[in-house]
Amino acid sequence: MYVAVKGGERAIDNAHAWLAVERRGDPAVPELSVAQIREQMTLAVNRVMAEGSLYDPDLAALAIKQSRGDLIEAVFLIRAYRTTLPRLAASQPVDTGAMAVDRRISATFKDLPGGQVLGPTFDYTHRLLDFALMAEGASAVPPTPIPAPPGEGGAPRSGNGSDAGAAVPPSPPVGEGWGGGTPVNSGEEPARVPHVTSFLNRDGLIEPTATFEATPSDLTREPMELPASRALRLQAITRADEGFILGLAYSTQRGYGRTHAFVGELRIGRVAVEVEIPELGFAVEIGEIELTECETVNQFKGSKTEPPQFTRGYGLVFGQSERKAISMSLVDRSLRWKELGEDDSGAPAQDEEFVLYHCDNIQATGFLEHIKLPHYVDFQSELELIRRLRAEAMALREAAE
Repeated sequence: MYVAVKGGERAIDNAHAWLAVERRGDPAVPELSVAQIREQMTLAVNRVMAEGSLYDPDLAALAIKQSRGDLIEAVFLIRAYRTTLPRLAASQPVDTGAMAVDRRISATFKDLPGGQVLGPTFDYTHRLLDFALMAEGASAVPPTPIPAPPGEGGAPRSGNGSDAGAAVPPSPPVGEGWGGGTPVNSGEEPARVPHVTSFLNRDGLIEPTATFEATPSDLTREPMELPASRALRLQAITRADEGFILGLAYSTQRGYGRTHAFVGELRIGRVAVEVEIPELGFAVEIGEIELTECETVNQFKGSKTEPPQFTRGYGLVFGQSERKAISMSLVDRSLRWKELGEDDSGAPAQDEEFVLYHCDNIQATGFLEHIKLPHYVDFQSELELIRRLRAEAMALREAAE
């Protein structure tokens, strides 16, 4: 039970005014614009869009500015705004096979059609502070195109340093330049980049691609119910707090869930979004979004109904969010133990209720932070209870003496 505080309205107004001053910082320093945040803090923007379930880089950047860089608060702002928007239509499933890839790597096959496209990544940096970035106006060095190997057209194959896996059947690589493929908005038809797991699927070495119901439940409109379908679990995990999902994924790698995974493929790029127009009888493209997709290849010893084969874990996230996508795919696979006929090891990442009811950072934040609000009446009742119990205990002690 909450009680009002006398004079609280004036105090709250002053707190908001002080917050605005702190948000602005030193007036002598140029103010950070929404455009600067959108263009130069893209990974933070991507995280807010993913966990806020709204793809709009401008609004995500505005939320980051308004929240002083508190990404969970920014996600809260985006979700709150999202509830005011009308639902105009449902888009068609995006075709990630037609993705215009900026980054595409595989830890299972060294040579694959289209090549290993390293793209923009921290993976090969030395993690040393670059003090040149403190110099105003410092410009980045543009990448240098790498020529394709002799006798091969298209994009170069930039190795990722891994020799794991066998070679795939020869197929000409796609794309040009340094392996970026064809942009969705270039006016050209993007070249299809096949998924790596399709090569395993030819020989039946991996389970078939999952099929979901035509219209899965919408977690943003319907309350969570357990047991949840895989489609609903994936919705919950893609909206989940990145740190929480990362911790769960790490726990599976350390043995709490017995999920030993290889990154079959990780790809980042842009895909077209299409909406079917009933009056026209066909779908039209309304825009494009950036996605990160990860598919892991996991061991499976087989069951009474299924032969030994590899199984899949899947992750799909707004923007460039590869740590989240990989974590998501590991947790997805761990939660599938029941449908695959595996034993429950009691690991947290295998507990559907534990994962799905605790992964949402907005729900967690609300429940956590509400305890700092006034609980005067509740505390007074607890205080009176403790005093009464102490008095009874003292009376019993004195009677015993």
